[in-house]
Amino acid sequence: MTLRIAMQMDPMESVKIAGDSSFALMLSAQERGYTIWHYDVGTLSYDTGEDKLTAYAAPVTVQRLEGDHFTMGEHRLIDLAEDIDVIMMRQDPPFDLGYISAALLLDRLKGKTLVANDPREVINAPEKMFVLDYARFMPPTLVARRLEDIQDFQKKHGAVVVKPLHGNGGKAIFKIDADGTNLSALAEVFNQTWPEPHMVQPFLPEVSQGDKRIVLVDGVVTGAINRKPGEGEFRSNLAQGGYAEAAQLTPREQEICDAMGPELKKRGLIFVGIDVIGGKWLTEINVTSPTGIVAIDAFNGTDTAALIWDAIEVRLAA
Repeated sequence: MTLRIAMQMDPMESVKIAGDSSFALMLSAQERGYTIWHYDVGTLSYDTGEDKLTAYAAPVTVQRLEGDHFTMGEHRLIDLAEDIDVIMMRQDPPFDLGYISAALLLDRLKGKTLVANDPREVINAPEKMFVLDYARFMPPTLVARRLEDIQDFQKKHGAVVVKPLHGNGGKAIFKIDADGTNLSALAEVFNQTWPEPHMVQPFLPEVSQGDKRIVLVDGVVTGAINRKPGEGEFRSNLAQGGYAEAAQLTPREQEICDAMGPELKKRGLIFVGIDVIGGKWLTEINVTSPTGIVAIDAFNGTDTAALIWDAIEVRLAA
């Protein structure tokens, strides 16, 4: 199958090819003979008179050569319904009104162009909200903004972790020790910075053993890596200095994946990464721009990008 692919993603110049999942997807698409276009989400434009959604895009070819990893053709306006078969929504969060607005525009392509992940379902499944549907697998969790609620939770559980509800990449995640020092000051900063509530969870000492990223493609597990914190850190995100090691699923982790897999497939969430601490505590379901497939494939000898394109081809042929 020959496809015309549009990558809605961050600038190609900023891509770190050694571990970037979007770049891996582009390489795999190119190997299949797909035509690849690149555009910035800020160029989306919808004209009601013509019922047309367009983007200012350029054809792109890629190669695994640091510093010379892409060649881009001339930019032009393309019709995302007529000129493109599949759009990969891969720009980095934050999951803010800009992100949501772009997803709503892409949702207008339903029945014309396949968007992965399904933009309407991405809106319905923010990482730290969708996971609440699987609270039975989560550590005790509080979503709140009022300081008194957060203080009560902290007194009950001791050391806690406080994080933005719509953050990403391990940014702005803070640990508060059991004595609660600085909790009120941190809550004040969070309330001044973000209008939404915040997520609070007990600090899990098991995080020192790693935070496992498990990738599911169309609801089926394709691989996992264990991410461990770097020296002096409790955050295990690779973007925050963590490092990866090979990993297999525990029975509990397989149970978690079995519980959510059919729902992910039903929602059109083709490429999903979930995070599990200590082999048992589900913390996030990442649907906006999941990562980790390059490291998973390096350890396991797999080709997750190819599996993602296989799943997309199956959906297109259905």
